[in-house]
Amino acid sequence: MTSVQVGKNDDGHDRKGVVGSEAPGEGHAPEEGYERGLNSRQVQMIAIGGAIGVGLFLGAGANIAKAGPSLILMYALAGVIIFFIMRALGELLLYRPVSGSFAEYSREFLGPFFGYFTGWTYWLMWVVTGMAELTAAAIYVNYWFPAIPQWVTALVFLLVLFAANLISVKLFGEIEFWFSMVKVTALIGMIVIGLGVLTFGFSSAGDSAAVSNLWAFDGFFPKGIGSSLMTLQGVMFAYLAVELVGVTAGESENPEKTLPKAINTLPWRIALFYVGALTVILCVVKWTEFAPGVSPFVEAFAKIGIPAGAGIVNFVVLTAALSSCNSGMYSTGRMLRTLADNGEAPKVFNKLSSTKTPALGITVSMLFMGIGVILNYIVPEKAFGYVTSVATAAGIWTWLMILVSHILYRRAVDAGRLPASSFPAPGGSKLSWVAVVFLLFVTCLIAYDADSRVCLYVMAGWAAALGIGWAVLKSRNPEVTERRDPEFEKIG
Repeated sequence: MTSVQVGKNDDGHDRKGVVGSEAPGEGHAPEEGYERGLNSRQVQMIAIGGAIGVGLFLGAGANIAKAGPSLILMYALAGVIIFFIMRALGELLLYRPVSGSFAEYSREFLGPFFGYFTGWTYWLMWVVTGMAELTAAAIYVNYWFPAIPQWVTALVFLLVLFAANLISVKLFGEIEFWFSMVKVTALIGMIVIGLGVLTFGFSSAGDSAAVSNLWAFDGFFPKGIGSSLMTLQGVMFAYLAVELVGVTAGESENPEKTLPKAINTLPWRIALFYVGALTVILCVVKWTEFAPGVSPFVEAFAKIGIPAGAGIVNFVVLTAALSSCNSGMYSTGRMLRTLADNGEAPKVFNKLSSTKTPALGITVSMLFMGIGVILNYIVPEKAFGYVTSVATAAGIWTWLMILVSHILYRRAVDAGRLPASSFPAPGGSKLSWVAVVFLLFVTCLIAYDADSRVCLYVMAGWAAALGIGWAVLKSRNPEVTERRDPEFEKIG
């Protein structure tokens, strides 16, 4: 059965979109062709795992050295903004759930060029994030096997995850479920053990563990508020991937139920896994003992002196890195297919394999992630820093597009041109404006910092390349660059 959803274009004329055109025996979203193989259990855990990444497990070490205990406040502040972004995305997803959602909403509300730019930039973000995660995974393996070169480990992990993503979305979802389960269980265990050390004083760190460690060494802001704010760029990298739940929309069994639940549980996940875990760690071990390039969680368990504890935690943070890289392969393949479907990438990327995965898109993305293997060969000590700054800049662009699209969507709803979403963001578009200002502030911080400023030069080069690509696309196929009405799919 085919039904029609009617709205109005910006010029006031009626607009129609197809809603739920289904064929017998098929699930929803037949125009995408994906298998709805992600069940509620997997979507929930993907959402939880997306909020626990290598930015916390490895990147927090450098940020603690820069900001001391005040890093806890920076994670809390950024976490509030991330929740605003996710509620904005949630409202859009329940208005029109599609895979490649960020690019689709940019295309609908800002125009074809912004859809094209956002799709390719989100692809870049995950390719670069994949490089960062492979680098981190190689560093973690060096903890046990220092003789193995970083690039060898990175290459092995890259090939294993590539093979898993080619098989089926169900296998991706199951791998991601268990990776996330390991991270969640371990973090809760770390918090419980840390609280035990603080309460009962057992372990090697018992004598020095105290809540007063949060202010006893030059105060809560030991390096000043300015230094604390400068860590926000690294903190925002830690939150990359929370929006991945939006990419799963086209392959979720029941997006109308699973997506709101996944988004609404975000605040407690941030409070527990980021703010809670860091607070406990910094109470157990004074902040002056942490250093860049070392996971604060591994360091803390080494100080506590639990037999094999540091090794166990190292295994956990290894799974965190592999989990994020696994997610990167999943999302990049889908984003390339969305771009191809809109004529903004070679049509060959539009094909699905027999297992309903965008195999060619995943393969090409994997090859680009392989650049991370080369970086680990050439500059192993700097590879992580280089790629995380570029990933953060690309992520900020993606979040900005979500927010601006949401603001324009709410404007259209208020004007009666579009139907209201079943999952409205609290405060309407006001909180989206707050988040936009915050992200622009973080961009200014990146520009101010000499070490991270290079990522803006990379993004400028990326923008120029995409601009040239758009001009070529426009000359060869003008219809692609024209605004088109969105297709609506039936949900629920």
